[in-house]
Amino acid sequence: MYTPAHFREDSPDALHAVMRRFPLATLVVPTAQGLEATHVPMLLEDGVLRGHVARSNPIWHAATGEALAIFQGPQRYISPNFYATKRTDARVVPTWNYVAVHAYGTLRAFESANELLRIVTALTDAFEAPSEHPWLVSDAPREYIDKLLGAIIGLEIPIARIEGKWKLSQNRPAEDRASVRTALGDEEMARWIDATEVP
Repeated sequence: MYTPAHFREDSPDALHAVMRRFPLATLVVPTAQGLEATHVPMLLEDGVLRGHVARSNPIWHAATGEALAIFQGPQRYISPNFYATKRTDARVVPTWNYVAVHAYGTLRAFESANELLRIVTALTDAFEAPSEHPWLVSDAPREYIDKLLGAIIGLEIPIARIEGKWKLSQNRPAEDRASVRTALGDEEMARWIDATEVP
């Protein structure tokens, strides 16, 4: 990923936080037919990404090399009209603010019913946690769960390399950063802009 120094994020804690907050990864793998991609929620556990896909999804047995899992955080279009400096200097153009994490490693598929049940339960527990009355895998009949487990393949990627890009107007003057925050009217993006160090 092309990442100028002022947009690079190297903190493992920050990178992991994005992966946990925005867990739907775009998984890209090389195959004999070229690049293939799929979208899969993944959990980060002890430096390993884990998830599952349908058994009928060819990506799990077609992968031939290093896999890339892309996590996309908040993102917004930035109009030149958002910049306070536009009033005195017309040399402004549109851009996009975003947060992204790329995690690389070798993809491993697994079919063990016990492993599959563990990852399905872990995913469910993680995503149901905010609910007042979380649904549990054990709420469904066991024979039904066993049948569905037979229709999926588990995936894991031990992370060998990770990189992050926080492109949040760090290259603009303070007044433009402030005016972008206001123009967006987006509290989450405003928090990200405020939390990002300016070189």
